[in-house]
Amino acid sequence: MNKKPTTTRTKIMDAAQSIILDHGFGGTTVDAIIEQAGVSKGAFFHYFSSKAELGKMLVQRYADEDAEHLEQTLVKAEGLSDDPLQQMLIFVKLFEQEIKSLEEPFPGCLFASYLQQSELFDHNILDIIRESMLLWRTRVLDKLQKIEQKYPPRRDVDLESLADMLMVIFEGSFVLSQSLNENKIIAQQLLNYHRYLQLLFSKD
Repeated sequence: MNKKPTTTRTKIMDAAQSIILDHGFGGTTVDAIIEQAGVSKGAFFHYFSSKAELGKMLVQRYADEDAEHLEQTLVKAEGLSDDPLQQMLIFVKLFEQEIKSLEEPFPGCLFASYLQQSELFDHNILDIIRESMLLWRTRVLDKLQKIEQKYPPRRDVDLESLADMLMVIFEGSFVLSQSLNENKIIAQQLLNYHRYLQLLFSKD
């Protein structure tokens, strides 16, 4: 079956996202976007009234894709085990394996790029990012609470902070990986989180 052809709108958004990840939103121009996308300026303004509107649509698309990826990975983990601890360990392991399988360095996080220049955006865009972060906290915290009921932790732990730790690992290791040009850092930090959960909740 042939893949669905890429639309002009998608080409523009993909080009813009790539440039923003490399140069930041402030360093991204409409001219650079249309050159990379291979479209005319008229085509750009047919789909987007301004760079600001494109920026909002980009972050909403990114948030929607991130939420879908989160839910799909949770569902896959839940389908592989009925035990809440094993589900969480599988969940983390799936992300670790996904990162390891990348042939190219991870491109970065659009949320981080936006937040580094938060003064350029209105509260609506920042709210999209905030809601995405809260979704991760809520979904991971729900798993950790179920784990705690079955496997009391060996040390006192703030489960909400432990849930946030996963997102901290993702975002922090992305920055470190890019700074040191070492793609393996992200997978290594996910492995550390996986092992920490085992040590904290295992009965043995």
